[in-house]
Amino acid sequence: MVHAAFGKTAAQAKTRDDDPFAAGEFVVYPTHGVGKVDRIGSEEIGGHKLDLIYISFDENKMTLRVPVAQARVTGLRKLATKEAMDQVLAILAGRPRTSRLMWAKRAQEFQAKINSGDLKSVAEVVRDLQASANGSAPSYSQRNLFELAIDRLAGEFAGVTGIDKAEAIVRLTRALTGGKSAEAEKTAATEEAAAAD
Repeated sequence: MVHAAFGKTAAQAKTRDDDPFAAGEFVVYPTHGVGKVDRIGSEEIGGHKLDLIYISFDENKMTLRVPVAQARVTGLRKLATKEAMDQVLAILAGRPRTSRLMWAKRAQEFQAKINSGDLKSVAEVVRDLQASANGSAPSYSQRNLFELAIDRLAGEFAGVTGIDKAEAIVRLTRALTGGKSAEAEKTAATEEAAAAD
């Protein structure tokens, strides 16, 4: 069975990639975040020669080997553009969306969004899981999901903007709180206008 799986992976036709990965560049792997391509080379596994992308994640002290033929299918992608990061900041500044689903179902949805690797989805998770404006403390699992999402977002934000991850977290948090204070000011202005009438 394993032999057949390796055979299928090795036998797949190599598609031409318009935007191939190169050694030394940073990439995003959906379930692990930002890593650096160490090298691209061949390795024999189970009697089959596979072309692999070797990605190191310094923060986790981990190296991942992804078959070149399966790289796009697994969700491996290059870092986002600055324009995409501007859209992320706009999402973070937006109003959090609430759901009436049970927490277990919402937590599954948040985890799926985080592991999707889609930058906008991860930004939505960060926005929606931020501590509520009324001061209520988030649950332990909510806080863990929020920290995982903001960590993934900060890793890519840092890579795109050329700052360190700690500064990226500060900037993302500022975008979150800036959005909340702007929303609070807007609500207060609306209430004052209604009271004046």
